[in-house]
Amino acid sequence: MLRLGSKKERFIRKVLKSISKQRVALILQPGNVFVIEKAPASEPGIEEALRTCHIRGWVEPICNAIPKGKLTKNGRLPDGDLFTEIGPYYRLTEAGWSIIRRTHLWVVTTCLIALATLIGTICGLWIMLSKS
Repeated sequence: MLRLGSKKERFIRKVLKSISKQRVALILQPGNVFVIEKAPASEPGIEEALRTCHIRGWVEPICNAIPKGKLTKNGRLPDGDLFTEIGPYYRLTEAGWSIIRRTHLWVVTTCLIALATLIGTICGLWIMLSKS
């Protein structure tokens, strides 16, 4: 069982956050090929993290037929074939946005504060009623 703060969980959340930063820079013609800025790099572990986010319901693949390619080390288009593979691109779901914003933590904290306030009020009323 993974702890919430484990290295692997932090990496998965980092990948999830990187999905939230991607944007379409331009659309190449012909073929309507999206050029996506700030997309997660193809590093070891990224695909596994994306699939983990997918099974948790945080992201969903939009399409599995998007041509992918890499720029050269100096940031230019490569000579020859631009696209070296085909794969999906992902969009964040409502649950994914909640994880990034840590909404669940706020809801739990608010409920705990409300419960503590209720208990304090009941104790205060109990004390006042027992004195009279």
